Amino acid sequence: MKLQFKAEKRAEQGTGASRRLRREGRLPGIIYGAGEDAQPITMDHNELYHLMRKEAFHSSVLTVELDGKKENVILRDSQWHPFKPQVLHIDFLRVNPKEKLHIKVPLHFINGDACPAAKAIGGIISHVINEVEVTCLPKDLPEFIEVDLGKLEAGHTALHISNLTLPKGVEVLHHGGDADPVVVNIFKRGGGSDSASGEAAGDDAAA
Repeated sequence: MKLQFKAEKRAEQGTGASRRLRREGRLPGIIYGAGEDAQPITMDHNELYHLMRKEAFHSSVLTVELDGKKENVILRDSQWHPFKPQVLHIDFLRVNPKEKLHIKVPLHFINGDACPAAKAIGGIISHVINEVEVTCLPKDLPEFIEVDLGKLEAGHTALHISNLTLPKGVEVLHHGGDADPVVVNIFKRGGGSDSASGEAAGDDAAA
């Protein structure tokens, strides 16, 4: 999915200038990175608000048309009003096509109703992780990673990061002490996991 939006360079900065922009329906932001100077920008709030409701906007290479010139960026951070449906500020990171990105990508779970592992014990599927941080070149960045629960065979009670089928050129980054986090657990209805322990569940992970 190609996502594109327009922006204009912003000369005025500071809290007062940002408030004036917001009253005018504009959204302040900034583009930085790739060895270039940071560029304050302003965008149409409604356009960006609706784009940010799309899942792909948060995990795709975006095209910004800045005063007629196009460049590629990814969303790095956003600030929201505490109770209004209003975006207050957005940060974008420039994309260098030759440098790998570090970005979170959502997981899309399919075939949950046909999961052999859940059917075998009348179990409940628990999604432990709904997104993963990946590293890859911009051209290889997937909008999402598909998790096929139909391949989780009977007798297995967990699916781990290592069981995911990753697109070419994409690697998952691990943080913390767990080298192979659980993505999905299968629990018996009214009870705990069908495995004797978390370690046993790890041993039973689907291939």
